[in-house]
Amino acid sequence: MSGVTPVSAILLFGATGDLAQRMLLPSLYGLDESDLLPDDLVIIGTARNPLNDTAFQAAARTALEHHVAAERLIPERVARFLQRLRYVAVDVTDPGQFQHLPRAVGETGRGLAIFLSTAPSLFGVTIAGLAAAGLTGAEVRLALEKPLGDDLASSRMINDLVADLFPEPRIFRIDHYLGKETVQNLLALRFANILFEPMWNAGGVDHIQITVSETVGLEGRVGFYDRAGALRDMVQNHMLQLLALVAMEPPSSFNATSVRDDKVKVLRSLRRLDAATVPTHTVIGQYQTGAIAGGLVPGYRDELGGPSETETFVALKAHVDNWRWKGVPFYLRTGKRLPTRHSEIFIQFKPVPHSIFHGVAVEANKLVIRLQPQENIRLLMMSKQPGLDRDGIRLQEVPLDLGLTNVFAETRRRIAYERLLLDLIEGDPTLFVRRDEVEAQWDWIDAIRAGWRANSMAPKPYAAGTWGPSAAIGLTERDGVSWHD
Repeated sequence: MSGVTPVSAILLFGATGDLAQRMLLPSLYGLDESDLLPDDLVIIGTARNPLNDTAFQAAARTALEHHVAAERLIPERVARFLQRLRYVAVDVTDPGQFQHLPRAVGETGRGLAIFLSTAPSLFGVTIAGLAAAGLTGAEVRLALEKPLGDDLASSRMINDLVADLFPEPRIFRIDHYLGKETVQNLLALRFANILFEPMWNAGGVDHIQITVSETVGLEGRVGFYDRAGALRDMVQNHMLQLLALVAMEPPSSFNATSVRDDKVKVLRSLRRLDAATVPTHTVIGQYQTGAIAGGLVPGYRDELGGPSETETFVALKAHVDNWRWKGVPFYLRTGKRLPTRHSEIFIQFKPVPHSIFHGVAVEANKLVIRLQPQENIRLLMMSKQPGLDRDGIRLQEVPLDLGLTNVFAETRRRIAYERLLLDLIEGDPTLFVRRDEVEAQWDWIDAIRAGWRANSMAPKPYAAGTWGPSAAIGLTERDGVSWHD
């Protein structure tokens, strides 16, 4: 990023945890393998585990072998990366242990990036310990992994705590969906092509669907997930960020301030769902025993080992109350133990105002932006079927595919954290979430949860391997809409 100097050290809290092993260390290796890291960058891992440099490097090597494609594990590059790694054991609940960190960090003349991959409950003691150790100076950037609280009040508490020592430009709140190539390509699709933007409004769009579906269950996240539920785990962050990118006005330029200014305008324009509207605009469910990929899987309470009213599925109908989107419904759906794993944005355009093809069905255009597992953009359009048309013209819906893996076959596909970590190192906050965005998201989510409590709404059961409770189908079909499965 022009005018900003890359840091010369990364201090990674939670370095022995699952996220660091699966994503962060492999991502940093991917950047190093591509010669994108500063030559003198040092990566200091820290956690409670009593390791030394050699043991941490050995653990990192194992993580790379498990999570990086074998053809990319070039021995000399792996060795170079491991030489960057240092380790300092710190129990963040013991303030005295932070004094071991400054020596390991050393004289970072170009600054330090601190990545907190820890439970939010530890943010306070960690930041206090960093301050006491002199590691919160003007050349220090702080990256925060979600969740940032579990409601608006706790989110503000965390943000206030961080803001006491770090000004907003040096705070990098992570939503890893924003690092996905197709999410960024959504901005290019909208704002680099005149084809779409004139129709990207209430005049051209009938409705929009956003789906994030998972086939997995709890997967070791028992304690966190049962406290959070689907609304707070997925909708509050990932899905509302996707909605904001879909619905935002064209920013004046592609920079952090402009992009985030226009996203927060969307989030503040979301029509509030309250006790009166929550019963008709939201559906919550909890999976029971069922079949996934031909195999029997247990229900949520069986996995949890006890009773729970936590929702593992949520579907809702939202509106953005501004000129561009007046009257256009946004349907959001996410859940665990659903039939397939995918994340997509589905845009249903309005039909042509008058069809000249009498007696022939003319389908309205559709745009499908698939984020995972395979990134793809597909535009469904009407085309004439080949033939002499002696019995009348025949039309067929055909796809125009922008398969990014095919179009850019020579370009290596990056995982989201590679982009985000490189932006952190270089000091570009464009793809990170600003405080006012986080708080606008929580404000909207808190009202929904209050509405659930006011109506004593409990999750409806659904069999694992299905698309949630049948009421989710009714949520859209009342409007003459079907979910895009």
